[in-house]
Amino acid sequence: MAHHVVAIVEEIPPGQRKIVEVAGRSIGIFNVNGEFFALRNRCPHQGGPLCHGPLEGLIESTGPGDYSVSRPGEVLRCPWHGWEFDIRTGQSWFDPARIRVRRYDVIVESADITGDARLSEYSQREQGPYVAETYVTAIDQSHIVVDIPE
Repeated sequence: MAHHVVAIVEEIPPGQRKIVEVAGRSIGIFNVNGEFFALRNRCPHQGGPLCHGPLEGLIESTGPGDYSVSRPGEVLRCPWHGWEFDIRTGQSWFDPARIRVRRYDVIVESADITGDARLSEYSQREQGPYVAETYVTAIDQSHIVVDIPE
């Protein structure tokens, strides 16, 4: 399994997506209320750009004129022919046992990068006549990592 950093968390707000190229594959990364999901950006029907389609909820009905919407933002509809897929599992809604889109594992990793490591590297060099004032910096971001099978 190869790990690929595809974004920082702040790049993909809740309800949004980012399309990335990873290991020769177009993949859509989705933020559903703080949970991240990754799907192949290719509809199994006719190869359409699946991850560019609208995100909707699951519509359920108990009879004519009665319906409710649940799981908002968890149903992805292909923009070419309207085929729908569960963003959590990649399964289709019309034939979940046979038709699915490739789903990839997503991990959110915290990174804490400080300027101290770089400063210690430079402090080992011979000092010249001009010395710039330096400051210790820190970057604390969470990265979105997609696991791609090799």
